[in-house]
This record gives sequence, C-alpha cells and structure tokens, in this order.
Amino acid sequence: MNHHRCAGPTDRRGFLSMGLGGFASLSLPGILRLQSQSASAADPLNSAPRSASKEKTAVIMVWKPGGCSHIDTYDPKPEATSEYRGPFSTIGTKVPGLHFTELLPRQAAIADKFTVLRSMRQTAPGHPAGSMQMLSGDPDTRDKPKPKYPDWMTVTNFLRSQQEQRENPLPRYVGINPPLEYNGPAYLGDMYSPFTVSGDPSAPNFSVPNIGLNDPNEVQRLDRRSTLRQKLDTLTRAFDRAGELGALDQFESQAISLLTSPKTKEAFDLTKEDDATRDRYGRNAWGQQLLMARRLIEAGVEVLTTSLSGQLCGRVGNWDDHAVNHHVFDALRFRAEAYDQAVTALIEDIYARGLDKRVLVVVTGEFGRTPKIEYSPSTGAGNASAAAGTIQPGRDHWPRAFSNIWAGGGIQTGQVIGATDKRGEDPIERACSAGDFLATIYHHLGIDAASTFIKDFNGRPTPIVDHGKPIPELLG
Repeated sequence: MNHHRCAGPTDRRGFLSMGLGGFASLSLPGILRLQSQSASAADPLNSAPRSASKEKTAVIMVWKPGGCSHIDTYDPKPEATSEYRGPFSTIGTKVPGLHFTELLPRQAAIADKFTVLRSMRQTAPGHPAGSMQMLSGDPDTRDKPKPKYPDWMTVTNFLRSQQEQRENPLPRYVGINPPLEYNGPAYLGDMYSPFTVSGDPSAPNFSVPNIGLNDPNEVQRLDRRSTLRQKLDTLTRAFDRAGELGALDQFESQAISLLTSPKTKEAFDLTKEDDATRDRYGRNAWGQQLLMARRLIEAGVEVLTTSLSGQLCGRVGNWDDHAVNHHVFDALRFRAEAYDQAVTALIEDIYARGLDKRVLVVVTGEFGRTPKIEYSPSTGAGNASAAAGTIQPGRDHWPRAFSNIWAGGGIQTGQVIGATDKRGEDPIERACSAGDFLATIYHHLGIDAASTFIKDFNGRPTPIVDHGKPIPELLG
C-alpha cells in the first residue's frame, strides 16, 4: 500500500463570499449559470416554502480527517499482545465498566453525557471513498476525485431551503475549517455548500470576512446595488418561466443579511465570550473552533461542520498516522490535550445551556487505524515525527471497525453501543454501517432517509441514502 500525506481541507469560494462587488455584476449568463447549478433538483416534498420555526433541530459534526485510532482512545484492548494494544494505560470513566485510554481524562469524567459507538464500520480503504461513504452514503469503495452524491450537510440545507423561508440572517449551513476535500454538493450545486470560515479563531488578528459591515455608507451602497440588480431582473424574469430565480433571490438576500446584520457579526465574535469560557475550550484553534460552533448553533445555524486538522495534529496536519507520516503514539499524545479539552467543553455546554434536546453532536472520522502496529521509516522530521529515515510505529487505514461519540439530540447517554473483538479488528456486537450513521443524523433533523428522493443531473429521483436505518439507541 502506498502511503502519502493527506492534504487538509481546501477552501471553496461560494456565492456568499463575493461580497459587495458581486451583486451589481450579475449578468444574465451568470444568473443562468447559478440557476443551473442550484435549481437542478426539484422540490422532493412538493410543498411551498413556509416560515422557519425558531427551534429547528441542528447538528454539530466534529470531523477527524484521516481517521483516529479507536484502540488508543475509545476502545482500548489492554489484554491484547504488544503488537496490538499500544503503550497507553486504561482509565475508568463516569460510566461504570466503561474505559478509555489515559489520553482522554476530561471526556472520561463526563462520559455520562455522551454515548460511545464502538462498532462503526464501512467498506472503503481510502480517504476519498471512506469520507464519501460516511458523509454521502456512496457505497463505492473506489477513490474518486469528486463526490457522486451530495453529502448530508448540503442535502439538509437543500431540503430545508425548499420547505421554508429562513428569517434568521445567519446561514443555515456553516463550516469552520470544514471537511471539503472529499465531499460536497454534487448535483445540488455550490449554492447549498457551507458558508466557510477559514483560519485560526484563536489568532489575535482573526476575522470573518463578508459579515457585519460597520460603515453605514457601505450599507447604503450595498442597498443601492441590490435595488439596481432587482430592477435589471425585471427583464430577466420574462425568461424565467420555471420561477427558478427565486432561489437566487433567497441566496442574495442571505448574503446581504450577512453583510449588514449586527446579529451575524456578534454570532461569529468570540470576544463576546468571557475569558474563563475561552480558556475552558482551550486557547488554540480547535478549542476556539468548537466554541464558535456552539455560538453559531445557539444563534440559529442548523448544520455546523468543523475539522480538527492542521498544526495541532502533528507534522502532516491530520490524523493519518501511518509510520511514514507520524510516530502514531507521539502524535496521539501531541494532539490529545487540545482534542480532549475542546470536545469536553462543547459537550458540557450543550447540556449546560439547554441545547441538548435540539442539538446533536457527533465526533467521528472516516475510519479507524489498523489494530496491528506497523513500523516504517519516517519521511520527514516535525511534530510527532522523527527525522527522515528513522523507523517509527504507525497504524494504517482500518474501515472494518472504529468508534465515534454522540451527545445531545435528546438521546440516552452514558451508553456503549456495540463491541469489537479482542484485537479491535471487527465488530462482534451491533455492527453499524455508514448508511446507519447517516440515517441517524437525518432522523434527528426530521428527515426520513428511506423515503426522501432528490433529482440528480439527469432528472432521476435519487435516494439520499439507499441503505441503512437509524440506530435505535441514538434516537431521541
């Protein structure tokens, strides 16, 4: 198997990031292009838009790109031989009989506030196909350069956009350094992609562009440009027999709201949090990403994704702990404190702030790591990696069994779902598939995955997930 560094998420510039200059420059061809990208899918529910309720269910997905070792975190195997078990000792948790490794003391202390699924599996060995299985339900095991099916995040954004008019000026779907490399909107079009926040929210000079204009003159100029575009659209609408430009209007209205509403600027502003809260999440990129996630969800964002990647992961910037990339155990130690602290603070806040019925939190990656430790020469020195040529331990891709954790969503917490064998190689109880994973998320969002279809590029009704059922233990 050829191992390589896995690149981090890449930014996707959507229409929302066009800012002030975009509204006045929309030509008929530009409008028709956006039209073809965003309105190719028909309303699957065949219903007129209605006003959104104030208490919409929401999901925060915390993504660990590259795949986290389940054996070294949530599913330790202390009785396995040294070829498998790793160097970390096990610790008890708040849940009797449940043990994690020593890397997760904070999560162990609040284990009664979430549920561990130890029997997750999918069938794709590569990052692209594995991510597509988990995020869109694509059963193909081959790695593809772009997704065939839209991910659950854009599907949710699309379906809710078809069903209701959004009054909240914040976008429905936001990604804070989101997983964008191996997933996307596919035939739904970029219009339903996330409003993307990039960079390190813990940096002193961090800011989110295209929100909260302070200059009243700029606000007036934007209003004039929008009014001009609406007048020019009068002619265009003579050709819009299908009424598809309504979607563009909604999208532009949301963009203007982002630029002019004080609420949007405040929701993204971490300085509104007291120092103790920011410290509790961790004064680092991951801690502040999850704090921003909580703020945005509390302010009305309905789908929030964020990747724990970059410098806090080690030399290659992700969880892909092949020996050629990282010394797997040094890498896990290197990132454990920031990971444990940030996830614990997020879960605690979901309950402390009364969000636990409405908001589901899921923490996962595309797969686990091989139970058997492998040894190879490092390809370069850096954080959690020895000098090039140094033989060091690693774990490779392992889709056959891995763990994820679930909190909020009205679910019964303090549970352990499923089990793997004595080496952590395969589930022996309650094996759950990628389809089950997606159907569970959709269920929380009020979407019946088994009966919801969206038209693809060819106009064929396509199921949003064609396999899997909601996991009963995770239903609120």
